[in-house]
Amino acid sequence: MPAFKTNMDYIVFDSNRNQLLPFTRTRAVADIRCGILTMRQRWGHYLQQVPGTLTAAYIQPIYETSPQSSDTIYINGSVAGNCEITEAINKLAIGEKLVKGSLVIAARTAYKATLDGLEENMAALGPVSYTSDITALQHPWDIFALNDKLIREDYLLLTHNLKSAPIPAHVTVTGAENLFIEEGATINAGCIINATTGPVYISNGAEILEGTLIRGPLAMCEGAGIKMGAKIYGATTIGPGCKVGGEINNTVFFANSNKGHDGYLGNAVIGEWCNLGADTNCSNLKNNYDLVKVWDEEHGKLVSTGLIFCGLMMGDHSKCGINTMFNTGTVVGVSANIYGGGFPDKFIPSFSWGGSEGMVSYEFTRAMETANRMMQRRGKELSAAETTMYQYIFEQTATQREL
Repeated sequence: MPAFKTNMDYIVFDSNRNQLLPFTRTRAVADIRCGILTMRQRWGHYLQQVPGTLTAAYIQPIYETSPQSSDTIYINGSVAGNCEITEAINKLAIGEKLVKGSLVIAARTAYKATLDGLEENMAALGPVSYTSDITALQHPWDIFALNDKLIREDYLLLTHNLKSAPIPAHVTVTGAENLFIEEGATINAGCIINATTGPVYISNGAEILEGTLIRGPLAMCEGAGIKMGAKIYGATTIGPGCKVGGEINNTVFFANSNKGHDGYLGNAVIGEWCNLGADTNCSNLKNNYDLVKVWDEEHGKLVSTGLIFCGLMMGDHSKCGINTMFNTGTVVGVSANIYGGGFPDKFIPSFSWGGSEGMVSYEFTRAMETANRMMQRRGKELSAAETTMYQYIFEQTATQREL
């Protein structure tokens, strides 16, 4: 469990940004949720302080300015923190970097860096090899593929020396020793929870409606909700403020996204502020059981995931209408609006509008109006810095929409 606290400045830096699109178009790598926590939140627990941020220049303004002293430890935001790695990081001397093969886990330097400058600076630092295994996000599908492992690790971290709230008498539970309910969570009548297959963590303000079937591992974050009669298989994370229903398997919802109705979603990642219309169904297995390929935005081509099961990956603020069908390994960019019959393309660029019969560019002002209307339902709105970030994304992805 966390036992480290120093006066050191810690900053999480982006690694593999372009390999983790579309989710890193709108956030630092460290703010990807995998497990119960985001990568940043996990580091915060082990470091016992919230680390600063070093990300792409167009995203940096949405974060508070991070301190960069003459002695700073930069930590790879794609690496999942744990006690052993944290201890190794805190043993670094100035001018050293902790490495696992070619991957830099952390670096301690006096250099006050931009993201591009940090990579160059780290190349000259003395390497210290880390010999134990690490968990790192290298591709977008890793987010759901590693979710089982990280839910289990986060569960142990968050429940250490704590006692669960009582299990309501009207709820059926097997594996009760693997169920943790925070005070303020609500589980309604007729729910069945099987925690023998993995831990189930239910956060404050989360609510499970009547007749829900749950099979762990499952993480429900603060304010998350599961609709009546839903069937939820592990390893699934329902991020803060997300509302879900229907049949879901091995899916990660980041935050404030909705899949409120029937329909299937499996081996998938859904960003923030997304909405899946009623009876949306997403294929996660090819009819010939071949490995699934997905669109690599960085290189502009299909690449193999090495996985038989791979479903939908949808960027922030994207939406789809009722009865939408997504093929295996579909990638949807940021702020896309999808509707109509048939299967849309397996890659839908950011700010696209349409479906299988064709796509046009989603007019930027209308896209931002829609985003703000959805956010206002949760008492939020886009900041000026976020709007500027989305304008940059709109312009940078224009050529994708012209293909």
